[in-house]
Amino acid sequence: MQYSHSRVESFKGCPYKYKLRYIDKLKTIPTQDANNALICGNTIHTGAEKNLKAALEFYKSNYYVLTDLHINEIIKFEYLIPKLKELLLDINIYSQEYLINTKRFKGIVDLIVKNDDGTVDVFDFKYSNAIEHYMESPQLHIYKYFMEQKGFKVRKLGFIFIPKISIRQKKEEDLYKFRKRLLQELKASEIQIAEVLYNPNKVIEFMDSIIDTTEVKEYKKNPTNLCSWCEYEEYCLKEIDYMLLPKNERRERKIDTNPDLWIYADSYVGKSTFIDQYDDLLFLNTDGNTDNTTSPVIRIMDKVWWEGRIQKKKFAWEFFIETVEELEKKDNDFKRICIDLVEDLYEHCRLYTYDKLGVEHEQDAGFGKGWDMVRTEYLSAIKRLKNLGYQIIYISKEVVKEINLKNGAKLTAINPNINDKVANVLAGTVDLTVRAFVKDEDRFLQLEKKENVFGGGRFNFKVKKIPLDMKEFIKALEEAQEGVKTYSKMAEEEQEPNKEEKPTRRRSKKEETKVEDKKKEEVKETTLEEVNEPKEEPTEEPKEDKPIEETKGEKPKRRRRRKADEE
Repeated sequence: MQYSHSRVESFKGCPYKYKLRYIDKLKTIPTQDANNALICGNTIHTGAEKNLKAALEFYKSNYYVLTDLHINEIIKFEYLIPKLKELLLDINIYSQEYLINTKRFKGIVDLIVKNDDGTVDVFDFKYSNAIEHYMESPQLHIYKYFMEQKGFKVRKLGFIFIPKISIRQKKEEDLYKFRKRLLQELKASEIQIAEVLYNPNKVIEFMDSIIDTTEVKEYKKNPTNLCSWCEYEEYCLKEIDYMLLPKNERRERKIDTNPDLWIYADSYVGKSTFIDQYDDLLFLNTDGNTDNTTSPVIRIMDKVWWEGRIQKKKFAWEFFIETVEELEKKDNDFKRICIDLVEDLYEHCRLYTYDKLGVEHEQDAGFGKGWDMVRTEYLSAIKRLKNLGYQIIYISKEVVKEINLKNGAKLTAINPNINDKVANVLAGTVDLTVRAFVKDEDRFLQLEKKENVFGGGRFNFKVKKIPLDMKEFIKALEEAQEGVKTYSKMAEEEQEPNKEEKPTRRRSKKEETKVEDKKKEEVKETTLEEVNEPKEEPTEEPKEDKPIEETKGEKPKRRRRRKADEE
C-alpha cells in the first residue's frame, strides 16, 4: 500500500478522521467559504505553476456564486501570485509539481531547483502564517529521502511562505475603505523563504507511523480546536450525515399529501383553522389569535420586564431563533411547523436588526446595507427551519393593489402582505402557494393559477377551486399527482423478464412480401374524395399537389403546371 505525508499526518492528528477518509472513503461536498483553505492553497499552486489567469479561473470554478468575500480573496491572489512569479524568475527551475511515485510512498514536490553543481533544492509552497508549525513538519525530510533513492542529490530543503492576510471588514467601514486597507496590508507583507535542516529521525518517525496505521484496532476520535477546520466536523461531532454525497441512483417519486405550504387570505376567512386540521402540528403564533385553534402554540412576541429600576427586553426574533434551535434537537414528536403570521415574523426580524445595528430604519445603515442585513437575517433563519425536515407552513394576510397597464386600464393584483423580494424567496421554499377566499358566505381554496393572483406550485390540479376543507385538499393533491412516474429498482426488475418472454426473430422473405402487400392494400383504400384539394384562385398560380397513389378505381387526372418562363 502507498502512503503519503498527508495520509500519515491525518492518522496522527485524528485516527477517526483517517478512517473516514482513507478506509471508509467518505466524500463530502466542499464548503463554499471564500477562504476555503484547500481551494485557496490550490489556487496559489496553480498560479505558481501556470499563471494568474489560470489560477483565478480555477478559484472561480469551485464556487456556485461569487460574493464580495470571494472578490476580496481574488484581490489577494492578484497581488500575491505576480509577486511569487517574480521570485521564481530568478531561479533555475528543474520541475514543478514533481510526482514521487514509489511502491511505498507517493507525494508531489511543489518546486525543484537545479544547482550548477548538479544538486537540487526542494521547496514546498505554503499559503499560511503558521511558519513555526510547518518548520517542524516531516514533509520535506521525507521528500529528500525518497528523491535520493531515485538518484537525486538534494542539497537544500525549504518552505516558501506566502502571507495570508485575514483582516475583516469593520462595521463602520464600507467596502471601498476595507479593500483599500486590504491592499495596504498586502503591500506591507512579504513572501518568506525558510530553510529546513535535514533530520533523518523525521523519516524514521514517518515509517513508524505507517506501522501504527496498520496495527490500530480502534480508530478513536481526537477532539481539538482544529475540529472546526475538519471537513467531517458535522458528521463526526453532530452526527449530521446529509452532507455526504448520495449514491448515483434514481429516487422514487411518491405522491405527496403533506407539501410545504403557504396559504394567505383576508382576515376571518379561516386560514389558521384550516391548517389546524393537520395532526402533530406546532403553531409559531405572532398575532395572539389562537382561540379558534387547538394545536400546541408558541407565542413569538417581545418580552419586557424590570429588574429593579432597569428595564430588560428580549426581542420576539430571539424567541424564534431559540425555537429553531430547540427544534434542531429533534427531541419532539411534531411533524409540522406553522408560522402564523409570516409577515409579522419579518417585522420582528427588522426590529431586532435595527437594535443590533443601532439604527431606526434600514436606510440609516448605509446604501442598501440595512435592507440586505434584514433580508439575510430573516431568510437565513427561514431556510434553517426549512432544512430540519418538518413540513413547513406559512400563513399570511392578503393585500390588494391596483396595477396601471400601458393602455390606461387597471388590474387588481392580490398578494401576500409582505414585500415582493422576500415573497419570491419564500415561495421558492414551499411546494405550493394558494389563496383562500370567501364567496357568498362559502369559503374556498383557489388552486387555479391566475395572472393577477400571487400563487402557484408544483402540482397540476384538475380543479380550479375547492372548499376550504382538509379532506378536499388532500383529495385534490392526490388527483393532481395521479399517474406520477416512479423510478425504482423493483419496477425495472419486473419489466426485464417481460422483455425476455417475447424474443424477436427475423421475418422470412415470404412474410416480408405479405407485409408489403398488406401495406399496399391499406394505401389503396384511400379515395380521392377523402383528399382535400386546394381550390384554384384566378389570381394565383395553383401549387403542385403531392403525388397520390393509385386507387383500385379510376386514376387521378394530372394538372398541368404553368411554367414561370412562359409568363
